[in-house]
Amino acid sequence: MNLINLSLQLNGYAIATAQKQLQELKQQVEHDYAAYTETKKTEILKHHLHNTPFYRNLVGDQCQTWEDLPVLTKQDLQQALKPRLSKGFSAKNVHVHRTSGSSGTPFIFAKDKFCHALTWASITQLYSTSGIDLQNSYEARFYGIPNHGAARLKERLKDRLSNRYRFSIFDTSAANFESFISRFKKERFGHLNGYTSTLVLFARYLAGKKLVLKDLCPSLTHCIVTAEMLFKEDLELLQQQFGVPVINEYGASETGIIALGKAGGFLHIDSSLLYVEILGEANKPVAPGTSGKIVVTSLFNKAHPFIRYEIGDLGVLAYQNGLPVLSQLEGRVGDFALLPDGKKIPALAFYYVTKEIMNDTASVKEFKIIQNAPNHFSINYVAETEFSAQDVEKIKRAMLNYLGMEIQLSLHKKPILDRSKRGKLKQFTRTF
Repeated sequence: MNLINLSLQLNGYAIATAQKQLQELKQQVEHDYAAYTETKKTEILKHHLHNTPFYRNLVGDQCQTWEDLPVLTKQDLQQALKPRLSKGFSAKNVHVHRTSGSSGTPFIFAKDKFCHALTWASITQLYSTSGIDLQNSYEARFYGIPNHGAARLKERLKDRLSNRYRFSIFDTSAANFESFISRFKKERFGHLNGYTSTLVLFARYLAGKKLVLKDLCPSLTHCIVTAEMLFKEDLELLQQQFGVPVINEYGASETGIIALGKAGGFLHIDSSLLYVEILGEANKPVAPGTSGKIVVTSLFNKAHPFIRYEIGDLGVLAYQNGLPVLSQLEGRVGDFALLPDGKKIPALAFYYVTKEIMNDTASVKEFKIIQNAPNHFSINYVAETEFSAQDVEKIKRAMLNYLGMEIQLSLHKKPILDRSKRGKLKQFTRTF
């Protein structure tokens, strides 16, 4: 048993029992996914209707079918934790956690200890299926960390117990990237794991130096990207400069890993522990292959209801060998550019078009779009040289061709871009 599993066991998380039960659950899923899902949905719904007044009051008396159940939102959960817990649970006997707040709607939630143990056992197994042995693979972790105090010490301790080293991702200077390279030359890292934008920046630096990370650190076997969108050309850059396969992880702190798979392909949903739906604007299921809101049910969290919980992202569901997969991720719900004529453009599409334009114009490391008004956009960017007047005009003309109308555009060269406290980069923001 490794240190993290031992720590969980000593703190009342039955990790060994969870690992054994997870194997049984996976066999049931493979035998009859539809029957398994219906059984587990019924069990968790019955539990919370009988034992969780918060959820029972939310549901009311009108629901006849699963599709009639309310869709839980983050706003529904922005209240004190105690009233949301099921009977028999308190802050003293559950795993209490806080969302990152990257969606703008942070809240505290809980998992019963066995549910958390199941989640951790599943994460270990999902990684193993992708070729990563968490017990033995030393992780190069590209995540944010608190600047000081007890919170920072806690994260450092967790890293040590979890066999990982955390790199400072808020400093994207050449000097800091050189320190990264030095450490990769000295340490036997097994895999990288981190926010997409930061890993892409590091890969671009390596490309500029004509270096491949695998050559510097031969023990490296995989790279895991998470928390942010991964574009095709960025995937190709990561594969080329890191020299290892890239895995795309999609998850949330509330649920654990939702889906995992080879980057550029289908992401396999953790169907043993979660039930995933794709819903339209009226909260009704859409046909497979159709984009909609990602809604997740935690099938084993008895302490706190996450039933038909809206994650806040858009995606597409498909089926492979009878099991559900996410065939596409499309960014955040409600993220769109709003033009003067009322036309809405999905933020991801707008960002991608802008990315192509700017890549054709100059060597831009990264950028962020801020829409200040229907006809005004600001672009903050990081680059070695500032855009020339000709570059700016080229970008404006390309925008006109894409949008079909004139807009005001201001570009601002920055040494670094603002990120969340956890280090995530929000690539598009509308301020009105």
